[in-house]
Amino acid sequence: MNTTKTILSGLPLIGLPAFSAAQGELQTGITNVGPAKFMFTLAVALLLTLIFRSTANHLARFATAKIGQWRIRSALAKRSPDVLHDFILPGAYGGLAKIDHAILTAGGILCILTKHCNGVVFGEQDEAQWTNVDGVNRQRFLNPIIQNEGRTRALQKVVADVPVTNLVIFTGSVEFTSEPPKNVIHVDNLESFVAKHVFGPSKIDDWHAVWLTLNAAAMTDIDTRKDLQAQIGFG
Repeated sequence: MNTTKTILSGLPLIGLPAFSAAQGELQTGITNVGPAKFMFTLAVALLLTLIFRSTANHLARFATAKIGQWRIRSALAKRSPDVLHDFILPGAYGGLAKIDHAILTAGGILCILTKHCNGVVFGEQDEAQWTNVDGVNRQRFLNPIIQNEGRTRALQKVVADVPVTNLVIFTGSVEFTSEPPKNVIHVDNLESFVAKHVFGPSKIDDWHAVWLTLNAAAMTDIDTRKDLQAQIGFG
């Protein structure tokens, strides 16, 4: 016993976890942090994870929507040199109407509205609203055919003697629960749709005059866009 004490007395003291004889508990770093701080740290980590996922999903959706728009522009450019994008016309019944895309073909003008969706879309041609279900997310939106009808009529007023067709194009990984109306397509089918639309004798007598008229009516200036935004906000 004396020998043991002699050996220990010759060793340097080292830091060891304190032991409470009264409570019989070993004091560690974890117990010093405490349950409250540990739960707070865990909650912050989970919150940051959710924020990261939300941001990543938003960026992915933004990127795929931009890719879809690029595909539409590319497909239209292959079919006709006379294409306008993102312009404004006087509304058919007052106000202003924004046109996503318009292309002049031998079969007339296609007035195009684009809609980006993932998941499943369902709705009838005459229904006021359609529904998009993407995983656990469910949202209703204005029937794009009806939405684009006012724009189509605004364009028709500018070129009264030229056939104008209402066309809705979906981008994204979208599926329909039933066969969509004939003037609702996915971007994958755009080129074939345009090819069929121009099939047969040309319905345009003076191609150059028609395109000059539409270009003269199209508005893209900042003030007009501000007026459109004010109109949308007021509505």
